[in-house]
Amino acid sequence: MRAHVFNPLQTVRNLGILAHVDAGKTTVTERMLYLTGATYKRGEVHDGTTVTDFDPQERDRGITIFAAAVSCEWDGHRINLIDTPGHVDFSDEVERSLRVLDGAVAVFDGVAGVEPQSESVWRRADRHGVPRIAFVNKLDRAGADLDAAVESIRRRLHPAPLVVQLPIGREDGFAGVVDLLAMRALVWDGGVLETGPVPEHLLEEARRRRRLLEEAVAELHPGVLEEFCAEPSVSEATLVAALRELTAAGAGLVVLCGSAYRDRGIEPLLDAVVRYLPSPLDVPAVRGQDGQARPADPAAPLAALAFKVSATATGRLTYLRIYSGTLRKGDTVLDAGTGRTERIGRILRVQADRHAEADRAVAGDIVAVVGPKAARTGTTLCAPDAPLLLEPPGATEPVVSVAVEARGSGDGDRLAAALARLAEEDPSLAVRSDAETGQTVLSGMGELHLEVAAEKLRRDHRLEVRVGRPQVAFRETVARGVSGLLYRHVKQDGGAGQFAHVVIDVEPLDEGFAFASAVTGGRVPREYVRAVEAGCRDALSGGPLGGHPVTGLRVTLTDGATHVKDSSEMAFRTAGRLALREALRQCAMVLLEPVVEVTVTVPDEMAGAVLGDLSARRGRISGSEARAGAVVITAVVPLAEVFGYATRLRSRTQGRGTFTTRPAGYAPPNRR
Repeated sequence: MRAHVFNPLQTVRNLGILAHVDAGKTTVTERMLYLTGATYKRGEVHDGTTVTDFDPQERDRGITIFAAAVSCEWDGHRINLIDTPGHVDFSDEVERSLRVLDGAVAVFDGVAGVEPQSESVWRRADRHGVPRIAFVNKLDRAGADLDAAVESIRRRLHPAPLVVQLPIGREDGFAGVVDLLAMRALVWDGGVLETGPVPEHLLEEARRRRRLLEEAVAELHPGVLEEFCAEPSVSEATLVAALRELTAAGAGLVVLCGSAYRDRGIEPLLDAVVRYLPSPLDVPAVRGQDGQARPADPAAPLAALAFKVSATATGRLTYLRIYSGTLRKGDTVLDAGTGRTERIGRILRVQADRHAEADRAVAGDIVAVVGPKAARTGTTLCAPDAPLLLEPPGATEPVVSVAVEARGSGDGDRLAAALARLAEEDPSLAVRSDAETGQTVLSGMGELHLEVAAEKLRRDHRLEVRVGRPQVAFRETVARGVSGLLYRHVKQDGGAGQFAHVVIDVEPLDEGFAFASAVTGGRVPREYVRAVEAGCRDALSGGPLGGHPVTGLRVTLTDGATHVKDSSEMAFRTAGRLALREALRQCAMVLLEPVVEVTVTVPDEMAGAVLGDLSARRGRISGSEARAGAVVITAVVPLAEVFGYATRLRSRTQGRGTFTTRPAGYAPPNRR
């Protein structure tokens, strides 16, 4: 019998901290770093002393804006941690982080439960198949209720919550938790953890909840079901093994609780990270776009994905997740997308804004490198003799734009270079020149996103800029289509001519763009069909109503004809573009504007004024819920009407109202 060989990758955990803004992600991260010895002092968000919120804007605003990577050690395991933003404007930072993570801790507010951005990042993690555990934070706050928070998780996120702890005390009296697996009490006195027997007054409730946990796990796991039916109680070891499997499969969600600010509940959370979240060996081997798999093995050929690019005072940093192979200082690597080679000058272990030199990095590592000059977010770096192209992180289209110009007459070139660097670091920013006005237009995910970008121009690039009023990005869609539109593209100006004959149908689609061919008998060769599709996609850049991008349509190529000499892919691409433009002019078109779901929390007595104001902003009220002396109002509001809403809400509620937003797609303008 062959002995089990220990693999060091079993002790690595690559995880992110996900949550709604102000749920306590950064404080949880800070306490983890302190308890693992990675920092010598607890950092506080309100003091601007946190490790991961190191950017001056993050400290000024008290929120996480940029994903920050840190590492720490716990119980013989190395934890590579990414603290992600919670604000909706920076959700693409979360997307890029999720692309390279093996697991995540979802942090929820013990009072508010699941909030809008919690739901948004949860859905993103679902798309990436990232296993998660949950931490219900802030149980020391007035109105905190673990059961209510868990019920909101069950109702809004639809996993099977498996609660493994019982709080000891409520609100200000919250002192610790009962570990339902080991049936012991964990109490924090002055930040020091003390373990002991379950308090007498909680013993019966703890036994009841332990049995409920066994039943819930038995419903999901056959091995536990067998022991549940055969034994009076399921053993701790059996439950732990089952919870790990259920977490990896996404079939169950382990739920813990505590108060990060008061240093209560972080040690069990770290234990849960080690126990339940997967190592790089436990997740499926990464696959290239050609389907080729690459195992998490230091001896395999190199495959790494760049998920963040940052310009610092010491040079350009490219953050990599290494999926397979070994990367050494001085290595030459291949940019699989462009075919160019790059040299790795330095390898850095990242601790937020501090870096430590390393000679090499292996499969499972998250590091930064200095040297690659052309690598962008989403670039695959691999071994030159074993090319592999990985799927890049998705990018969301910008929805808000502002005109930007330099105040100084001679700063135009500097502004162009600075904007190009911003767009390189943050792919969710887009820069273009308006053909009609000649203005430089900066587009992003929201008002705050653009404010942060403008402030970076001032602080980091020392440029004084004028920023125009925000403008939203409209779209156009098809309300009623056309059938049988015939377009003939014939051009003869000496030499080889151009001939393409296409017939298309256009019909509405719920979202996006779809293309199909119904041509039979080979009347249009396959390569020309692809050219027609490419031409149709070209035509989507500007619609007939106002030159806005077109979405929500299906185009079907129903017939066509070719010429023996004059037909070509270029001719059919041109025909496809011009045919769809003509078809759109004949369709019934509708203008769409971006809308957001706004969640407003206000005192009871001020709800009427807020409801009236939302209606005046063309909002459609979709829900209202009482919560601990306040009212939570949900409405869908045009994004253009949300600009400046923070100031208006503060004035109407004497500074006591708060609101959050999340994208809700596009809708026809709702005129009042």
